[in-house]
Amino acid sequence: MVEKSRTVWPVITQWSGRIARLTLPFPIAFLLAIPGAMALDGLQLEQLRRTGSCPNCDLSGAVLINARLSNTNLEGANLAATDLTRADLRNANLRGANLAGSSLAYANLTGADLTGANLQVAGLVRANFSNALLLGASLIRAKLLGANLSGANLTRSLLWDADLRSANLTGANLSAADLRGANVENSAWPGTQVRGTILPDGTYAP
Repeated sequence: MVEKSRTVWPVITQWSGRIARLTLPFPIAFLLAIPGAMALDGLQLEQLRRTGSCPNCDLSGAVLINARLSNTNLEGANLAATDLTRADLRNANLRGANLAGSSLAYANLTGADLTGANLQVAGLVRANFSNALLLGASLIRAKLLGANLSGANLTRSLLWDADLRSANLTGANLSAADLRGANVENSAWPGTQVRGTILPDGTYAP
């Protein structure tokens, strides 16, 4: 649960080539830039303003660089093609969220719940997923170069053709995960659980 705050954060919204600067009561630093018309309807925006929680909202295409979204509830939200570079998403609820094609480079997702989330083709370079829940998540062709997945639970996740070069998988749980075609060059695996895992070469781990 996110504590309500009286702090006033600047919100920048861009549309039709013009930038409007608004000062709104907001519990998180939320920077939104969407070309064309506003993607959020009034009810969703008001919900975000009041609570910092927006399950099943449509935030696709939003620019949320450096956004502070720790402990927020975005379960089932549509975040496809959203720019969350360097966002703080610690302990966020992203169960079932659609993050396909999104950018989470250098984002902090420590302890976040991404069970069943769609992260296909997402840019996750050097993102921190330590102790995150990624059970059944789809990370097909995701770019996880240098990502920190230590202690993460990736049971039954799909990692086909994922780029895991130099990723830290220390103590991660990859049981029954499918890594066919994944690039794991220079990645670290000490203490990683791989029971029933399909390895990059298509063979099963013992």
